[in-house]
Formats: sequence, structure tokens, C-alpha cells
Amino acid sequence: MTNKWNTVLYTGITNNIIRRVAEHRDGAVEGFTKKYNITKLVYFEEFGDVGEAIDREKEIKGWLRKKKVALIVKVNPYFKDIFEDIIG
Repeated sequence: MTNKWNTVLYTGITNNIIRRVAEHRDGAVEGFTKKYNITKLVYFEEFGDVGEAIDREKEIKGWLRKKKVALIVKVNPYFKDIFEDIIG
């Protein structure tokens, strides 16, 4: 996720992406995402196993910003908010 200026990137895991993105958009989550107004979903991956999801989250969090941006740009070159696309 990112803010409206695409200046801050946030990586996290959830078992319910629709609920979690809505919480970020509503400012219901105290901390980093609220402080930096992280409201745009620009990339996500799905996993059937929570352990794999946690490992991937840690991997991505360890990357430099440039590598994270490259990952996003592969599927979302304009950093479009894709939340509406996933809720239908």
C-alpha cells in the first residue's frame, strides 16, 4: 500500500484484504499507516499458507525501495489504486 503521492510504501499481511484495506482507508489502524495516510492498494499477493505469507512479507520488507517499486510497476505501472478492482 502507499499514500496518494506514492512516497511511502507499506507491506503487511492479512487474512482479509478487503477488511484490512478498509481499516487503513478509514484511519482505524493506529501507527505507521495512519501517520503516513497509507490508503492506496497498489499491489498484493495471495498465499494459501500463512507461513509462506509471513516469509514473503519479511523478504519484501528487507528490500530497498527501488526493488519494491519495480515489483509494483510490473503489474501496476501507474500505481493505480486497485482496491475497487478486487471488491468488484
